[in-house]
Amino acid sequence: MEEKNLQWFPGHMKKAQHLIEENLRLVDLVIELLDARIPASSQNPLLREILGDKPRLIVLNKADLADKKSLDAWLKNFRDENIPAVAVDAVKGTGLKTLITLAKSLAAPKTNKFARAGAKPRSARLMIVGIPNVGKSSLINRLAGANHVKIENKPGVTRAKQWIKIADGLDLLDMPGILWPKFDDAQVALKLSWTYAISDEIHDLEPTVCKLLETLTEKFPAGLLERYKLENLPADSHELLNLIGRKRGCLVKGGEIDTEKVLRLVLTEFRAGKLGRVTLDEP
Repeated sequence: MEEKNLQWFPGHMKKAQHLIEENLRLVDLVIELLDARIPASSQNPLLREILGDKPRLIVLNKADLADKKSLDAWLKNFRDENIPAVAVDAVKGTGLKTLITLAKSLAAPKTNKFARAGAKPRSARLMIVGIPNVGKSSLINRLAGANHVKIENKPGVTRAKQWIKIADGLDLLDMPGILWPKFDDAQVALKLSWTYAISDEIHDLEPTVCKLLETLTEKFPAGLLERYKLENLPADSHELLNLIGRKRGCLVKGGEIDTEKVLRLVLTEFRAGKLGRVTLDEP
């Protein structure tokens, strides 16, 4: 597989795009959820076109998995561009109070306008958008305080429009995750595959994981050394893959490496943050 051929835009994502366009007028504020490990690569250029000048709040989810120094730099970068931004961990609930405060503040001009006109006060209406597997369902369930949205670690699970009432006066409109039709940058496509925004089923895992190991060896070697109890990291990613396989017992009869097993092991542990806090995009 050549990197440039890694593309994934199933039919339901086109429908999701239309759904966002049709419902944008109903909301006061858009929350764009990004993966804190890949803040640039997880920004959907289609969404920027669709949203236009609609007020927007950037939320960097999975902040606990990102390099702290890089995370702070990204937050500063967005704020320097006059884009409100907050880092959260939707699983643990970290940063959600700040998110709610910011959302209310950014939506206030619209809700106050209704109040000044003598209309019945209403909750602020928010739309939450982002690429697949960035944690939208986990975030909404945390905000709502209940399991309103189906959660599954699989790209493209949320497919229908859902309004979720937030008790403190925020109404959230959840949207299905969408990618964009063509990845012009092969590195962006790789990062999306590493974080599971692109399904594992549509590409060859071996070159994808080997490229991940090369990147981690270069930029975040400490996590690999600690996790797999290694004294040093070989320059060749295939050699490193075999070394990890032997260390973790990913073997078949005859002592050969079970390649499929070790490939999925590395991906699973990277996605769970077990290879250290990693940020793959820099501002």
